[in-house]
Amino acid sequence: MNILEKTSAHVRAEGVRVIRGDRVVLDGVDVTVSTRSRLAVVGRNGSGKTTLLHVLAGLGEPDHGSVHRSGTIGVAEQALPVGDGDTVGTLVAHAIRPAQLALAALDAALETVGSDPGAYASALEEATRLDAWDAERRVDVALEALGACTDRERRLATLSVGQRYRVRLACVLGARHDLLMLDEPTNHLDAGGLAFLTGRLREHPGGVLVVTHDRALLRDVADEFLDLDPTPDGRPRRYAGGYDGWQQARARERERWQQEYDAQVAEHARLAGAVDEARGRLSTGWRPDKGTGRHKRQSRAPGVVQALHRRQEALAAHRITLPAPPRPLRWPPAGTRPGVPLLDADGLTVAGRLRSPVAVRLAGGDRLLVTGPNGAGKSTLLAVLAGAATPTTGGVRRLSGARIGHLPQEVTSAAARMSPGEHRQRLLEEVLAGLPDVLLLDEPTNHLSATLVDELTAALRTAAAAVVVATHDRRMLADLGGWPALRM
Repeated sequence: MNILEKTSAHVRAEGVRVIRGDRVVLDGVDVTVSTRSRLAVVGRNGSGKTTLLHVLAGLGEPDHGSVHRSGTIGVAEQALPVGDGDTVGTLVAHAIRPAQLALAALDAALETVGSDPGAYASALEEATRLDAWDAERRVDVALEALGACTDRERRLATLSVGQRYRVRLACVLGARHDLLMLDEPTNHLDAGGLAFLTGRLREHPGGVLVVTHDRALLRDVADEFLDLDPTPDGRPRRYAGGYDGWQQARARERERWQQEYDAQVAEHARLAGAVDEARGRLSTGWRPDKGTGRHKRQSRAPGVVQALHRRQEALAAHRITLPAPPRPLRWPPAGTRPGVPLLDADGLTVAGRLRSPVAVRLAGGDRLLVTGPNGAGKSTLLAVLAGAATPTTGGVRRLSGARIGHLPQEVTSAAARMSPGEHRQRLLEEVLAGLPDVLLLDEPTNHLSATLVDELTAALRTAAAAVVVATHDRRMLADLGGWPALRM
């Protein structure tokens, strides 16, 4: 049995409720993460995934409920605040500090081993648990494998968002924590980094909780799913059986919810129609033919009024008890004509960012998958095609009055009370609302839920526009594997 498994390391949350302003973000969450856990927290953008991770890790407090923690927790958040003087070495030093302290305690205990053998045994056990002698090498291996900056003197403020994230993720993976809690860890990773991350999570001797949109990582690592998507009763669902078990059980429940909701709405509409019909009879339909006696009109009136009252009471008593199921991604129809020339670019280079000349020609309905390692120039190419960057050589011509829609990889910070995922989804829907003839998507799955990515992928297959996708997402690469590809 591994030393980590002998510990009682865990995080247990009971009845967690979190309120932000006038909005209930989480309600009735019960979850335990132990050293054997491989738990994925999933849900649509804004469902509270990051908030829950923060509460479990101790980075935030719930408004109601309790959280009990035991053992060490390594956390990789989506955002990384950077101090003026922080360097790569700052993060590395923080990651290996527990190991260094354990070795220092072991050295001190060695000097008194004759008089206090128990202290030495405890110090040795802690150093062994942390594998303290190998701590710095593990971090170095992770930095190299994730394509992160290895220069200890490099200031974090001079690195891109993706570069900073990779440094911090490497430090978390290199440390020897009982539990790992990672928020969108596949963002900013290339294929090599994704493979390394997957292997480390599968081999980790402690527990793992991951918040991710990455369907390949979900399938490869998670065996349980805590789904925070809306449900008929407003409570989260926990599913076993790995990725397929989650998808199948979720689909069955969503189908039942839609059927019951539709039935309640239809019944409410029927009752409302009955009231309208009875009201119409009261105003016109009950009146007898011209020349009929007044007494007949008087005798029939009470019955019609009573019928109206009965229907009104039935309508008032009926309640639609279920909330409406979540709406899918809004994808407005575009009128792009198949085969019409839209964009012609030739000999594109950008000094220091896109070194080898690139040519791209697109017509209505065309598809192009742009792949390659980080730093190869994928984002730069899409920015040039969108007119958001100026090429050093070559040029781009828009043809047939083509409208260009561009979703960049890195965007401005989200508005207050909006998660990165909500912000990303809103930007995507704004791009689609422009009815682009050419759709340029740079790492479109970043921050988006697995469910939303499934909807996006399905829509891309049938979109009338020309579509260019630059991605490292392994599942999307497989799903779009039949597209022509440009390897950068």
